[in-house]
Amino acid sequence: MSEKFKAGLALTAFLALVTGLQLAVGYGFYLALEPDGRQNFAAMLAGQRELLLELGLLELGLFGIAFAFAYQVYVKGSLKIAEGVHIILNANPGHRLESAGPSALRQAAQAVNALADHSETLIRDREARIAEAKCSVEEEKNRLAALMSELSQGVLVCNLDGRILLYNERARQVLCASAASVQCGCSAPLIGLGRSIFAFVDRSLLAHALESIQARLEKSEADPNAQFVITTRTGQFVRVNMAPVLTAAPPLPHPSESSPHAKPSITSGFVMTVEDITRSFELDATRDMLLQSFTEGSRASLAGIRAAVEMLAYYPDCEPADRHRFIQVISEEVGNLSGKLHQLTADHVDSLKTRWPLEEMPGADLIEAARRRIETQPGLAVASAEFDGSVWVKVDSYTMIQALSYLANRLKEEWGVGELQIRLSRHARIVQLDLIWTGSALSQDILRQWEQDSLRAGGEDNPLTLYDVLERHGAEMVYLMDKERNRSLFRLLLPLAAPLRPLPGAPIRYGESRPEFYDFDLFHRAGQTPELDQALLTDLSYTVFDTETTGLDPSAGDEIIAIGAARIVNNRLLHYETYEQLIDPKRPIAGAAQLIHGISNEMLRGQPTIDEALPQFHEYCADPVLVGHNAAFDLRFLQLKEVSAGVRFTQPVLDTLLLSQVLHPRQESHALEAIAERLGVAVVARHTALGDALATGEVFLRMIPLLAVHGIRTLGEAREATEKIFAGEY
Repeated sequence: MSEKFKAGLALTAFLALVTGLQLAVGYGFYLALEPDGRQNFAAMLAGQRELLLELGLLELGLFGIAFAFAYQVYVKGSLKIAEGVHIILNANPGHRLESAGPSALRQAAQAVNALADHSETLIRDREARIAEAKCSVEEEKNRLAALMSELSQGVLVCNLDGRILLYNERARQVLCASAASVQCGCSAPLIGLGRSIFAFVDRSLLAHALESIQARLEKSEADPNAQFVITTRTGQFVRVNMAPVLTAAPPLPHPSESSPHAKPSITSGFVMTVEDITRSFELDATRDMLLQSFTEGSRASLAGIRAAVEMLAYYPDCEPADRHRFIQVISEEVGNLSGKLHQLTADHVDSLKTRWPLEEMPGADLIEAARRRIETQPGLAVASAEFDGSVWVKVDSYTMIQALSYLANRLKEEWGVGELQIRLSRHARIVQLDLIWTGSALSQDILRQWEQDSLRAGGEDNPLTLYDVLERHGAEMVYLMDKERNRSLFRLLLPLAAPLRPLPGAPIRYGESRPEFYDFDLFHRAGQTPELDQALLTDLSYTVFDTETTGLDPSAGDEIIAIGAARIVNNRLLHYETYEQLIDPKRPIAGAAQLIHGISNEMLRGQPTIDEALPQFHEYCADPVLVGHNAAFDLRFLQLKEVSAGVRFTQPVLDTLLLSQVLHPRQESHALEAIAERLGVAVVARHTALGDALATGEVFLRMIPLLAVHGIRTLGEAREATEKIFAGEY
């Protein structure tokens, strides 16, 4: 029943009551008169019938106006105060009531505000005490987050239902490069808290691994792990190591009755480490192919050599011409073998050049490692190094240190150098690494020879040459001579690296802790259920989304130009699992729309089309429920593109615009900014798809406890309430 309908019924009842009272009073007065008086009174009324009707209608109108004013001031004002109290208690302790209306209501609002101030003070004091008590827990959490973010291997933790409870950025990099994202340039992460690992690992393969782990646990083996290899959508090979997460078994009902087959622990989940082995797999395959080719290709040559040697051994007195022919066969076959071996070595070196990836590291660490290596193996003293501590370099530290050690070894053995100095400095976007010594000048011929020789230092041989190492790094080496100081130096020009790199897909928010890519509470939560209408709102996962468009009329050809979304899992809005994509609409943007969202036509050139981006967004929306503000507008644009994009959005949808009308029917505005202000949500980046999606998610989380106050706890109840609002029945 709508608010207007209730007010109409109340006004009708009031007017009927007033009319009835008037008729009762008039009839009583009539009965009190004498018979002659009654006749005179009736005659007087009959003569003034029209005037009396007009006076009656005027009186009823005045009574109606008075009732409407009283209802608006007292009844509706009181209900508005009740709404504000619910907001303070369940969503936003900082909300305050408006002091308006008659004196009694103003005093009530002031009293509620004073009580809210006192309550907020107590809440802040309690939160401060809780924060202090949780300080050590927060430190442990940050240590875990730091450890996870710095690991070079991808790590995931899942419960037995295959739901992801923890992951790090490396795991997302290894597993989430889908073919669609590569094609259209989208950045939607397919991995996420609460999502299923079966999107990446075959269910039967994982079940077999769990059975293997369980069998080893029952045998009490020391290392109950499993290992297997999977392929990603782009054909990458990923090695997976899986270990169980063990929890203590419940105590026996009778501790004295111990069973020899009792299990000391049970499996509640599993830990997976993932590593991309595509490159090493290819290198191993290349190496095996080279070895097989050399083996197969050498058999004929070895057979020819063996036959010639046997003929010379068994027939020492053969004719000189025959002896010459046998010796020539041996020489040719040995030359053939030597050529194949040389080619094999060259091919192996080519593969070795790309085996070690370049990594970013502080220049000071590179210098310290090189100093230790030179002092240990070539045995040269290294003087105090000069370096800029803020410089980072992008190098393969292993081969670069080998190259520096090689140069030091050649200087010691061939030129008698006994002491070196290493200097590191920055010049524009180039790092200058200088190897300095005192002594005679070197010729260019010697330098060219050193560049072409393989790296040998301290008894270690490397088939790479100094030229190979420099080429691998995109670096150059120059020789400089300071005749006045009688000093020489090798200067290596290396690429400069930035010391800080934000993780892809994880925007840095200063003042916050590291990204929270974990939620261990999911260990104890039930899996997704098909009976969504019976599921509690607090138990569901959501995708909150928003779009920006070229205009407001999709039927007239307006198109989506941006999609933003975020996920809500376990009643938390995951700021680091967001989706944001600009889209080329292939048509100009309306001027009015551009003033609102600030997206220009130039910003959209080269972006994927809606048919390319929508499948990736659909894959991101794996959660069972969608949430939006004025969601009907956004869904209409999406639904018009479902056929061409080959997807369908079948999830139920909750609209925060309609939910706000359910919760606060007496509020004047239900715009996103107004709702956010009422519920104490800060809106950042308004009128951007991702900014509005994040604001809508925060608003929705504040609404859930308010809905519970109204008896709306399940998805079905929320949908029914919004349907009534839409139909004008609430």
